Amino acid sequence: MTLRGTVNAGTWIVEATTAPAPQGGFACQISIMQGEPEQPFGHAFAHHRTFDTEAAAVLDGLREGMLWIDLKNRHAFEV
Repeated sequence: MTLRGTVNAGTWIVEATTAPAPQGGFACQISIMQGEPEQPFGHAFAHHRTFDTEAAAVLDGLREGMLWIDLKNRHAFEV
């Protein structure tokens, strides 16, 4: 089964999707999309760890995506 969670914060959308990990447990793919009023932007990455449950994977994926947005808004890095 695949579990998907979404956070829509107006100009930002974070989506986390789970999948079975090859070595057991669950992995999470995180997608970030930015719309207007700024220039449209998208970024996707895999979470750096695996989880015992799909619920834990999707919740931590959403948290990781929101953290990524916060760091980008603070100009901690450029992509």
